[in-house]
Amino acid sequence: MLRLMQSVIDRIMGIGIEIRGVRRAFDNGVIALDGLSLEVGSGEFVAVLGPSGCGKSTLLRLIAGLDRPQDGTVRVMANRGRFDVAYVFQDAHLLPWRTVLQNVALPLELAHIDHSTRLDSARRAIERVGLADAQDRYPNQLSGGMRMRVSLARAMVARPKLLLLDEPFAALDEITRQRLDEQLRALWAADRMTVVFVTHSTAEAVFLADRAVVLSLRPGRIVADHRIDLPPMRDGATRATAQFAAECRVLYEALERGGA
Repeated sequence: MLRLMQSVIDRIMGIGIEIRGVRRAFDNGVIALDGLSLEVGSGEFVAVLGPSGCGKSTLLRLIAGLDRPQDGTVRVMANRGRFDVAYVFQDAHLLPWRTVLQNVALPLELAHIDHSTRLDSARRAIERVGLADAQDRYPNQLSGGMRMRVSLARAMVARPKLLLLDEPFAALDEITRQRLDEQLRALWAADRMTVVFVTHSTAEAVFLADRAVVLSLRPGRIVADHRIDLPPMRDGATRATAQFAAECRVLYEALERGGA
């Protein structure tokens, strides 16, 4: 019983990240990041903001292991399994010839999980993002917001310990974006995976995250590492509070200091 309880705890807790003195330069001479150090604790929700081209996406790719720095270290502090890290891009990247259910089940299919198990897991993930009635539709039958929810369900289907998101809702209208922010915050509250979320929006960062890291103009360096002072439970009314506005102002001023 104790082993079972520990297994459940290990599955839902996030994993920490330790970045030390990272420098990433590209062949064209562009230095994206220089001397960047950052720690993200297990189960934290951290938003990363900064001007365009400051290295936010590069930072995510380094954390995911899709890229490597020339100097410094990036350490994801866990015995990583095949499902521990999930990545959500700005575009949903759904396969047009697959249904919602088949798209969401794809990571488990590629991992050779048996047919019945992967479809059951995919159905649960789809239900968690509120699309149970759309599981047999194809991507061209979905709105932009629905496609992003499918992408989020696909990332969550294996219950990752680390979720990386690169401006996933940036192209959506404001109302849809706010609803998806609320849904993502609720998913995080339920699972407590570690989340690193890249955004250009101070309001989105304040609503979603418990901590916001602001990067400077290229090469990206940290100009602010700010703890968001808001209640853990947040909804639409949170955005109308004076404290929400004050937190947005703090991040806006940090962006200005960083050259945005």
